[in-house]
Parts: sequence; C-alpha cells; structure tokens
Amino acid sequence: MDAVLSFVEYILLMVLEVAVWLVIANVIISWLVAFDVINLRNRTVYRLAGAIDQVTRPVLRPIQRVLPAMGGIDFSPFVFLILVEGVRRYLLPALFVWLHGLADPGPLIT
Repeated sequence: MDAVLSFVEYILLMVLEVAVWLVIANVIISWLVAFDVINLRNRTVYRLAGAIDQVTRPVLRPIQRVLPAMGGIDFSPFVFLILVEGVRRYLLPALFVWLHGLADPGPLIT
C-alpha cells in the first residue's frame, strides 16, 4: 500500500509541476505578445498561445475574480505559484504522512 500512496504522491507533485510550468509559459507568451516580440497573427504562435491559455485559464480565473488587476498588471499567476508552492511544501507532505500512517498502523499489540 505504501508503494501505491508514494506513486499517487509522485503523480500529484508532477501535475502541480506541469501546472506551474504552463502558467510560467503563459506569462512569458503574454509578455512577448505585449512587447510585440512575437505576433499572434502567426498561426503556430496563435495556436500555442491559445492552447496554453485554455489550460491555464480555469486555474487563474478564480484568482482573478478575487484579486483585481492593479495598474493593468495581472498578479494572479504569482498568487497561483505561491499557492502551489505552499501545497507542495506543506499540505501534500502532511496529507501523505497521515495517509501512510493509516495504511501502516504499526505493530499490533495484543
């Protein structure tokens, strides 16, 4: 059972890692478009930016509703990155220590 829990923990950590990199890619692409380094009229750039935006929008939209744009700058990616780091450092380890304790209660005293 410990191997299954460790595998689930690994998968969750990798999903969070991919989400972090997608949000970072979204921020970089938006900056490159804003500073006219890349152009969305290029079909490949448009598709890539659209795909990354469609993946990251569901996780960033709730933060954007709570945290308004300040001075035209969207701080929701930074808040998302802080939240994910907190989950990775504190919540997931505590959860899986607890779950490992449930799966392996230790020696039974009779």
